[in-house]
Amino acid sequence: MPVSELKLIKRCVEFCEKTKIEKIPEKTRGIYVLLNKQKGSKKKYDVVYVGMARGAKTGMHGRLNSHNRGTKKNKWTHFSIFEVWDNVRAEEVAELEGILRHVYRTDARANPLNEQRAFKKLTRVGKKPLEEWRGKDI
Repeated sequence: MPVSELKLIKRCVEFCEKTKIEKIPEKTRGIYVLLNKQKGSKKKYDVVYVGMARGAKTGMHGRLNSHNRGTKKNKWTHFSIFEVWDNVRAEEVAELEGILRHVYRTDARANPLNEQRAFKKLTRVGKKPLEEWRGKDI
């Protein structure tokens, strides 16, 4: 059996046009990114939103369709999806999404669909000045 190159991500596809949402298998779990292609550019995309599909009820197919039906459907043109392995728990998917949203929370260009919130669990992690990290266990 071959060994996977990544522990969490099973497969991904990037920069797909919205018209390809229907090709995503039902109940695919993982992280997705809504993107807006910059006008006049072949390879430049702005991040509009980072989201997740972690449960058995709906997958990325359903989540992307709901974004495409909403009032902000014209804010994004493409998407990228990152499917997680079957043994990745829902909490781990939420942690991945939380970290990404935390990173983008202050980027004014990255949130026209909604205001990204801080990842609460990350804000509770023992934050120490970097100078105090050397030689210390958490």
